[in-house]
Amino acid sequence: MSSHAAAGAIDHHHDPSTSTGIPNKKLLWWAFLASDCMFFGALISTHLVYRINPPPGNHVPTQVFDIELTSFSTFILLMSSLMMALAVNAIQRGQVRSMRNSLLTTILFGCIFLGCQVFEFAHFVHEKKMTLSNSLFGSTFYTLTGTHGTHVAIGVLLLGLMYVRSFKSSSPHSGGAGELLKTVVHVLAICAAMALTFIVLVPGAIGVAKGEQGLGEFLGHNLLPLLGLIGAGGLMLWLARGHDGIDFGERNAIDVEAVGLYWHFVDIVWIVIFTAVYLLEYL
Repeated sequence: MSSHAAAGAIDHHHDPSTSTGIPNKKLLWWAFLASDCMFFGALISTHLVYRINPPPGNHVPTQVFDIELTSFSTFILLMSSLMMALAVNAIQRGQVRSMRNSLLTTILFGCIFLGCQVFEFAHFVHEKKMTLSNSLFGSTFYTLTGTHGTHVAIGVLLLGLMYVRSFKSSSPHSGGAGELLKTVVHVLAICAAMALTFIVLVPGAIGVAKGEQGLGEFLGHNLLPLLGLIGAGGLMLWLARGHDGIDFGERNAIDVEAVGLYWHFVDIVWIVIFTAVYLLEYL
């Protein structure tokens, strides 16, 4: 680290600021998140209003929920916020490799959370017979938690794109068709790995842990997705090697921080949802 960095003289934002002193990119994200707060506020309020006077035939939440699984997924999502903070801290120090490792861990935790939600939704539909249309509770529950899950999926995708972006070459000969193709393949590989993780691997692992299927049965039914996951992971490792001269560093801290704001937002929203939708039913 240079003496300027040690003295705190480096501006980690490297972004034009508005009259408020807040970088433009960060101000834009704050404006978007403010509108999203109102959106989630409307969904949560709707769920709570209808919870007060449930119609006849409504599902009993405590007989539907798997509070242990949801508590586990909540813990995982909270830990992902810690890893996101470490990623921001690493890039502010110019430690790109450390930032990548923290981003990948955050992505993994996000996929675990999504996998738990996929398992939960499938269990509620097939075992508890609660669908989007057969009860008012199901309608508000799936709309609220499904919207949040969509936000988490978008966040995971943004993190994946930021991870791939950190490999952009600084060579003056970069930017050709070959470099573009390599970037596209890298994006597809990480998207495939993420999708297979939360759609197949995590729900299947939960089923094995709960005794709903044996390990051999899980491996037999999901051999091709598992091979695909291994292939995508190997391709990611191969594409990540040999990138000494990169056009990504401390000046990109504001970009990582902006994505981090979004990720922390979805974590905070989930704490509110977990309290209002799940824990409130057990009080």
